[in-house]
Amino acid sequence: MADAAQTPSTRPSVTVLTGAGISTGSGIPDFRGPNGVWTRDPEASRLLELDWYLAEPDIRRRAWQMWRDHPVWTAQPTPGHRALVDLDRGGALQAVATQNFDGLHQKAGVPASKVHELHGSLPGTRCLRCGATEPTADVLARLDADPDPHCARCGGPLATDVVMFGEPLPSDVLDAAVEAAATSDVFIAVGSTLTVQPAASLTAVAAESGARILIVNAEPTPYDRLADAVDRRPIEVALPAIVQELLTT
Repeated sequence: MADAAQTPSTRPSVTVLTGAGISTGSGIPDFRGPNGVWTRDPEASRLLELDWYLAEPDIRRRAWQMWRDHPVWTAQPTPGHRALVDLDRGGALQAVATQNFDGLHQKAGVPASKVHELHGSLPGTRCLRCGATEPTADVLARLDADPDPHCARCGGPLATDVVMFGEPLPSDVLDAAVEAAATSDVFIAVGSTLTVQPAASLTAVAAESGARILIVNAEPTPYDRLADAVDRRPIEVALPAIVQELLTT
């Protein structure tokens, strides 16, 4: 770790993996936590399963209603998000690989070029048949008249750019995240159960490359055994403290 006299260029290179837990303080519920959306209603996961989505118009209609009513549209960054901005401004942040689709890292001020959205993002929509794209906001604006929206070009079903079960992660995004994990001095996993692959395996990639592993999560994860330190404090408390330590000690 760099000492206080060193310049930002000599500080450790830090890659951060973020999961839903970093955004629950913004009012965005997680999926798998003790009070997660899918914990309370297991069938809700079908709204993000590609086969069900393609086969069932009712699933598509429910999914679009979910996105229209989602708190992501008014959510604001937490102290955890803002701590990563401080890490970037301090010259230590290499990348943020996120499992979230809420855009709060960018909204907080992390450069978009450093945010790798492993599970896609909500602002964009694509046709599942021909690949045509349009802003999600435009689709939501006509949802009352068209609750199961289809592509104006080919008639195929529309879906947001959030990656569904049964779809591969964007290969270029995953490759960039793997590269960041493999070349960082410090790897911090924040607010993730570390049970969803391949995102969770970035922790092992970093550990095998010799990075110091820090895990910030309220519950145990399968990768705690690889960690140099595990912090169970609330993310809004733990992450700013960790960032401060990385930048000043």
